[in-house]
Amino acid sequence: MKALSHSVCDPFARPPMITLFSEQHVLHAPQHEFFRGERVPCFESPARARFVQQQLVARGHLLREPDADSRPVLAQVHTARYLAFLEGAWADWLALDPGHADRQPFPSVWPVRSLRADVEPANFTARLGLYSMDNGSPLSAGTWAAAKVGADAAVSATRLLHAGERAVFCATRPPGHHAGADFMGGYCFLNNAAVAAQALRMQGCRRVAALDVDYHHGNGTQTLFYERADVLFVSLHGDPRTEYPFYLGHADETGRGAGEGFNLNLPLPAGSAASTWFEALDVACARIARHGADALVVSLGLDTFAGDPISTFALQADDFSRLGERLSRLGMPTIFVLEGGYAAAELGENAVNVIEGFEQAG
Repeated sequence: MKALSHSVCDPFARPPMITLFSEQHVLHAPQHEFFRGERVPCFESPARARFVQQQLVARGHLLREPDADSRPVLAQVHTARYLAFLEGAWADWLALDPGHADRQPFPSVWPVRSLRADVEPANFTARLGLYSMDNGSPLSAGTWAAAKVGADAAVSATRLLHAGERAVFCATRPPGHHAGADFMGGYCFLNNAAVAAQALRMQGCRRVAALDVDYHHGNGTQTLFYERADVLFVSLHGDPRTEYPFYLGHADETGRGAGEGFNLNLPLPAGSAASTWFEALDVACARIARHGADALVVSLGLDTFAGDPISTFALQADDFSRLGERLSRLGMPTIFVLEGGYAAAELGENAVNVIEGFEQAG
């Protein structure tokens, strides 16, 4: 494989970082979800990506359509039966009743602990529960298409790094880091960060680092690489004793088997100040530097913003520039994958601040 390159020339002489963006994200547009027992409009909505797109264009960034087919990599990240279910879920829902076109399916039963998960039920709602970790990932008619183009963007980004780009931003939705090998959850269906990391490995990278800076622990990404030494997973996030996803993300989860020592969780108390968060980021970056990776994948969750409606950290807009600067100092070819961030109007500014902070520090 051609060595990944990252120029050390004047950052202001470079063209702006390439952003991969597709209007197909609007195809995933569920109308409501359940939050703390109430039916509410979806926090994860098409408006999120529109605000990011508008800010990128206003600040002179180049947007491109993804041009890779992610299916070969998806087959290495997710199970075949889960991919088949997800691709056909909406058609299966309509087959039950054409009137379902105006209704959203939600799971109502899950195969926890002593129940079996190895046999796929024929009942649609039971299958939906089999492949869901929660009821927080409402489906719509275009969910598969939107999620698939996000994975396509992740693979397209790895090809751009291979061709010599220093960094690429995937401004995609729905997010992905809660999705595991065979389940959806937390608004996530396909794990784009894991797809990017796996594609880099398939293209010849010896080692990859995946850094998750979302407020919520990237349980799906952790699980996918937990027994591997070739992909280091590092996450700083809200303490799972009080914050979603609750059942993973503790500091004592360090990897298993060949992956022992290649998983680092840095859980922080709800309400942590920016100073505390950046101290944890320095610990994360030091571990990434020791890994000796050929490339870095960043799950760029921006729900650490003080104004986020479902999170409680206290970062301000300028802090996201500082985040970009700190990651740039790692000196690694980098893929940014958009994850959470539900203060939609501010999401664009915060995202572009990370990207420009990274560029200007390079």
